[in-house]
Amino acid sequence: MKVGVIGAGSMGKNHARIYSEMPGVNLVGIADPDEHTGREVAKRCGCRHYKDHREFLEKERPDAVSVCVPTSLHYTVAKDVIERGVNLLIEKPITKNIRHAEEIVRLARKKGLKLAVGHIERFNPAVQRLKELIDAGKLGEITSILARRVGLFPPRIKDANVIIDIAVHDIDVFNYLLGKDPVKISASAGKALVNDREDYADIFMKYNGTNGLIEVNWITPVKIRVLNVTGTKGYAELNYITQDLEMHESNYRKTFDKFGDFVVRFGEPRKRLIRVRKQEPLKLELEDFIDSVKNDREPLVSGAEGLNVLRIATDIMKCI
Repeated sequence: MKVGVIGAGSMGKNHARIYSEMPGVNLVGIADPDEHTGREVAKRCGCRHYKDHREFLEKERPDAVSVCVPTSLHYTVAKDVIERGVNLLIEKPITKNIRHAEEIVRLARKKGLKLAVGHIERFNPAVQRLKELIDAGKLGEITSILARRVGLFPPRIKDANVIIDIAVHDIDVFNYLLGKDPVKISASAGKALVNDREDYADIFMKYNGTNGLIEVNWITPVKIRVLNVTGTKGYAELNYITQDLEMHESNYRKTFDKFGDFVVRFGEPRKRLIRVRKQEPLKLELEDFIDSVKNDREPLVSGAEGLNVLRIATDIMKCI
């Protein structure tokens, strides 16, 4: 299968690296208007560099591409790709606004193309393992789910705020783990270190029976990526970065005290480290995308799901 990468930035470089190492895949080109960066990545990955992505699409005629350009360019580049009948994976968020995202999803569907969106945490092996535990009822009924995704301001991000850029990861993970969308949303956000967009936010999402809380910011001097899930049978802690997953099984019994009042007596919880086969999430994401093209199936994170996450993020912005 002939594949390519449009955009040779921090994510595009990694897409190109993985494609160049993937069996059954031929990386035929990288498109980026920055000649120095584009040529450097192309040389490292053994393919050609093009300044114009349209020239790349016309000359190489790839079967599939990754769109790794800035968010503000997702719509125009994705349209160019779809018009030429090429399957595509768009880095998150799918586009900058709902109208553009709806059009991209519609056009890809009309052309019969596979459209994936790069919500990479969905492919984190620890998230996949946690999903298995939740679906198997190991945590009981989920009452709350909390995520902290904080760290320093990324200078390369110039066209998205902290909600659109990183909170979308946890919105997608919450929906995936719970198997449903939030029914009520509230949020608070502000501009602490930059003046042109929000760099911190606290987001509260109410699902039927479950409360979800997301803390995101670009002001914490330490990079933290954690997820906590509480259920009636236990509690789980997940570290997105290390892919460590720890579970604390509840130990309690319902009884009556000497006065006849109903009480719950707690014993020491049973703590255990859940085995996770640690792998690079981006590699798993690209393997899923390529397999969806080869076997004519929906990718794990489809365009429709990417659109849904963007809708929720837009509702959060309306709250603010």
